[in-house]
Amino acid sequence: MHRVLVLGAGKIGSLVTCLLAGSGKYEVHLGDISLDAPKHLVEDLGLSNVTPCILDARHPDAVSAYLAAHPVDAILSSLPYFCNPAVAGLALTHQLHYFDLTEDVEVTNQIRVLSAGASRAFVPQCGLAPGFISIVTHELMTHFKVIDTVKMRVGALPVHPSNALKYSLTWSTDGLINEYGNVCYGIEEGERLSLQPLEGYETIELDGLLYEAFNTSGGLGTLADTSVGRVRTMNYKTFAILAIARRFIS
Repeated sequence: MHRVLVLGAGKIGSLVTCLLAGSGKYEVHLGDISLDAPKHLVEDLGLSNVTPCILDARHPDAVSAYLAAHPVDAILSSLPYFCNPAVAGLALTHQLHYFDLTEDVEVTNQIRVLSAGASRAFVPQCGLAPGFISIVTHELMTHFKVIDTVKMRVGALPVHPSNALKYSLTWSTDGLINEYGNVCYGIEEGERLSLQPLEGYETIELDGLLYEAFNTSGGLGTLADTSVGRVRTMNYKTFAILAIARRFIS
């Protein structure tokens, strides 16, 4: 049975833990700054192969001591993006596979440099976007000999909107805000270039509801890097809450 340390027992970390534990193929250690969330998850769902623990990534020595006492095969970070370089450093030191859900471009670049020559896999950007959206897009692109334009649009849209934002906050608020303040990347006229966040305004109508979309940082992952020369235009935008964010920032 594979052994995995999941750091962060929020909504995403808890979901990942449930999926891994439910497969019957993983022994999961779920770490958070408090035992409340991981302990409740284990007790409420009866997850016998999940061990709750108190771990704070802001104190790498304590996490390192835990890893020494409880050997695992991999670390999966579901923490805010700014915690990930330290977690990746621990994975490198303990020779563990590393995965995260970061949207931050600079953090991903740091991990790329840090992991150069590592004996284990280092795979950042494993979330919805970046992550799943890039995998789906790349697969669709393989079905065409010639591609002119690739547009990716993502939004955390609840089935039944119940608030003014028409949005469902399921992940790190720090990461969400970070996406709206950093440089974005895309392809225009066949060249990879930087784009400003919250620019590229457009509207999208879904099921009779009108949403607004803007450029958003990080969602493309490395797809723009690998698609240069293959497409004339590629961009990524998120919608719904961005309309409100744009008004606050301006």
